[in-house]
Amino acid sequence: MAKPSKTSGPSQRQLRIAELIRHALAEMLARGDIHDEVLAKHVVTVPEVRLSTDLKLATCYIMPLGGGDVKPVLKALTDHKRYIRGEIAHRVNAKYAPDVRFLADESFAEAEHIDALLYSDKVRQDILKQPLRIQPDDQDDD
Repeated sequence: MAKPSKTSGPSQRQLRIAELIRHALAEMLARGDIHDEVLAKHVVTVPEVRLSTDLKLATCYIMPLGGGDVKPVLKALTDHKRYIRGEIAHRVNAKYAPDVRFLADESFAEAEHIDALLYSDKVRQDILKQPLRIQPDDQDDD
């Protein structure tokens, strides 16, 4: 019998622990538990955390509200990495406290780029050339 192919997506355990880490980090940032001047000046969001398959490395995607000053915020978080890892270990009940690294979240910029492409004049021209035609059978969907 052939071996089933392994899925490439994260496991349920990875997703659950990543979400717990995301909540713990967001709570630390919201309460001001990390004492840093740069972090005090910015409202920081944590849209996503991804865990490695062995659950020992957590990649935290960070974005300051408004999208500006990403580099100083990432540097401030990296400087307090040891404290953050210790707090995550206390808040998330896991066998190992994962090492954390911080990256800028590019998903907002990518979504903005896709929106700009969809609303460009060239795409609008293509839509106007081929109007939507509804077949008589499609109107009877109740």
